[in-house]
Amino acid sequence: MKELRITECPRDAMQGIQDWIPTDEKITYLNSLLKVGFNVLDFGSFVSPKAIPQLKDTSTVLNSLDLEGTKTELLAIVANKRGAHDASSFDEIAYLGFPFSISEEFQKRNTNKSIEESLKSVEEIKSIADSYGKKVMIYISMAFGNPYEELWHPDIAVEWSLKLHQKLGIEHIALSDTIGLSNRENITQLFTEVLSEISNVEFGAHLHTTPDTWLEKVDAAFSAGCMNFDGALKGYGGCPMAMDKLTGNMPSENMIDFFQEKNMIQHIKKDMLEDSLKLSSSIFKMYH
Repeated sequence: MKELRITECPRDAMQGIQDWIPTDEKITYLNSLLKVGFNVLDFGSFVSPKAIPQLKDTSTVLNSLDLEGTKTELLAIVANKRGAHDASSFDEIAYLGFPFSISEEFQKRNTNKSIEESLKSVEEIKSIADSYGKKVMIYISMAFGNPYEELWHPDIAVEWSLKLHQKLGIEHIALSDTIGLSNRENITQLFTEVLSEISNVEFGAHLHTTPDTWLEKVDAAFSAGCMNFDGALKGYGGCPMAMDKLTGNMPSENMIDFFQEKNMIQHIKKDMLEDSLKLSSSIFKMYH
């Protein structure tokens, strides 16, 4: 059986916060998370400071991370060639992440590009990543629904996943619930389809949820064969466009409990997790 992998996403939790989180507090929090035992830490982004001002200090933060003794790999979000070069210049970064929407409208709002233009960006980013020995993670956003009255069907996500793999050699894809439209039925359908139709790709679940629906979503993805899950402690962050204001990231601590009960993960250090949960509460309650 494949190893079950959990990615912690403080970048996703922080990026929409208007108040400036001091750089030293980000460093303290991320260093705490690096001790927990997560497989991957989605820690920052190399995008325009105008687009995400909260993360304009990513390079400074990275230079102060204590990576000695941790097995956690680092992932940074990029949006274009320049960001890919900037991120790849850091040996510490293992993954370059790129948000690829199968909604034309959302792709334009998010990156000011059409889907076809974004496909070209993926090709350029993949080439740069390959030259530096980095892995590329593509987030297929709007994978579980579309609020813009555009055509949506699980087959669209499957088709784009296949194209990204066959044409560009993408091997890591996270099916992303951008605005909280995922449910047991469409999660089961989509993961069953992609995992049966596309081999040699590591598929993950980047699900957004309300506090009372997290269990059915994780269980549906896991039961369909997914072995890679994204979350953020206490569910902070998520979707400013979500129809339900309670929608946020998948709470990592809940996922950890779920998988530990199934004896699927042994590498999480509970005492370090508790320390990080306390820090998370203090940071995200102070800054909004």
